[in-house]
Amino acid sequence: MEVFRSLKSRNFRLFFYGQSVSLIGTWMQKTAVCWLIYRLTGSAWLLGVVSFAGLIPSLILAPYAGSYIDRHNRYKLLVQTQVINMVQALALAILIIFQYYNTNWIILLTLLQGIVNVFEVTCRQSLMVDMVTNKEDLPNAIVLNSTMWNFARIAGPALAGILLSTLGENVCFVLNFVSYIPILICLFMMKMEVPVVHNTNTSIWVELRAGFQYISHDKDLTSLLLLLTVSSMLVMPFNTLMPIFAKDVFHGDARTFSWFESAAGLGSIISALYLARLKPGRDLIKVLITASLIFSLSLLLLAYAGWLPMALLFMLVSGVGMMAQTSAINTYIQTHALPAMRARAISYYIMAYQGMIPIGSLLAGAAANIAGPRFTVFFEGILGAVAVALFVAYRRRHADDMQRPNATGQPALVK
Repeated sequence: MEVFRSLKSRNFRLFFYGQSVSLIGTWMQKTAVCWLIYRLTGSAWLLGVVSFAGLIPSLILAPYAGSYIDRHNRYKLLVQTQVINMVQALALAILIIFQYYNTNWIILLTLLQGIVNVFEVTCRQSLMVDMVTNKEDLPNAIVLNSTMWNFARIAGPALAGILLSTLGENVCFVLNFVSYIPILICLFMMKMEVPVVHNTNTSIWVELRAGFQYISHDKDLTSLLLLLTVSSMLVMPFNTLMPIFAKDVFHGDARTFSWFESAAGLGSIISALYLARLKPGRDLIKVLITASLIFSLSLLLLAYAGWLPMALLFMLVSGVGMMAQTSAINTYIQTHALPAMRARAISYYIMAYQGMIPIGSLLAGAAANIAGPRFTVFFEGILGAVAVALFVAYRRRHADDMQRPNATGQPALVK
């Protein structure tokens, strides 16, 4: 099928299957941690702190990780990060099995996972081009990678909701530990031809600065990253408040919370299937703008939905918009960045995406304590719409500058 054409590449196919299982375990643990923290403390603030701990390393370490990965064997680094994450999952499972419900330890282990994930995600994204045999299938592989992530976002919370209400938190954490076995097996089965990394006497800090200069001088990449930064900090953190919507607004339980997560995941898969069918050359900027508007509108409607099925429908639509927004930006960066700068360009994408969410999670948690969860989500939808309007205005002005003649009478080249 055209939608799955990148799976013809053996290495990507192995990675896709193994990572699918691992991500389901990751989402089960993520759901279990959020529910456990809120069950023990009843604090929206601590929900924000947990999200902050898991993602703040992306803000601080992402550019360094990109420069580091460009200097080392990405395949070996990917294997190493998976092993470390497996050990972290085991440590967390042991704490929960022995009912050592220490919030500080849970947050500390979440922070450790966040640090490792900065390198794992950057490495995985930059290695994608080496997994795909036909380079024209790279955009399709990127979308399928996002589809895999969002399928896990459906299956993981759904399974977690069932297990939390029947067998308890222990099983979720143990299964996450076990889920790392398939991805490690698949990684060892892959036959990767990673470009040779030549030793260099150049300081990593010099290369880090070169990456920043490359991004800052490319106005297309800069504008996309700025939009993603605003969306990640001020719009996407609405997810942090979903346990409150499930428990307090709609008077549900852990299964209700899993429905919200699964609805957003289902919407993301619908969006991914659409993106996977796009032919090369399709205007990703138009897709991005449309998706961003859909995302913002869905939050405005979700905020004051009074009926649970309607709220779940708007949650699904939010998944459609959010998935298309982030995937369009990711695809644009990976297909337009210079090969020598790809890992560094991706690292700034990760910093703008994952790095800003923890700050937004803290802001969302604080705002929900003051103004309530419904108003907070509504206001996030407004901010998202304003950000899209500013992005469109900038793009139009940028297009006018490119068409404006310079002193030689030729169109100005603004890059």
